Amino acid sequence: MTMSESLGSGPQRPPLDSTLSGSELLRWYWLKDELVSFARVLGVRTTGSKDVLAARIAAELDGVGFEEPARSKPVAATQLKGRLTATTVIPRGQRCSQSVREWFVIQVGSTFGFDAAMRQYFAHADGTQTLHDALDHYRATRNSEPKAIDPQFEYNRFTRSWHQANPNGTRAELLDAWRHYRATPSDSRERA
Repeated sequence: MTMSESLGSGPQRPPLDSTLSGSELLRWYWLKDELVSFARVLGVRTTGSKDVLAARIAAELDGVGFEEPARSKPVAATQLKGRLTATTVIPRGQRCSQSVREWFVIQVGSTFGFDAAMRQYFAHADGTQTLHDALDHYRATRNSEPKAIDPQFEYNRFTRSWHQANPNGTRAELLDAWRHYRATPSDSRERA
């Protein structure tokens, strides 16, 4: 029995080919690798996030123009490195670099990581904040309610939702539910 047969007689995910409409493409879950390969076949640019890539392909399939999203702000010419202190000013465009991570590990321990809250903090730094301000932000965002997971991280969103609904579920059950979820068009899915 194939996976599609075991999932019932609902709609089947179509093959990625040029006869597909843009709206039909967007109804289904695709791996980014699948979209990149398909974009190459279509002669479409393959860069960008999964969402942007899917929208670009959908526009190509529908024969309509696609307006590329605005480029992100340029990275600062100077990135922090060397000896950092709490009073070190974070330059505009500072990346979440290894040297900044090392400073945070010294301050809070080896569990430090650049989570979404910290990446966003550094992305919006305007050149007036210090590492002490960033440390305060880090501490303020710990032990708070789980943050929303961006749409492009669909598997992570599904996993969180599934575990909330199935606290005693096994990994095998989660993966089976994920396979069923991604094999169903977006307008027919039940949330976990």
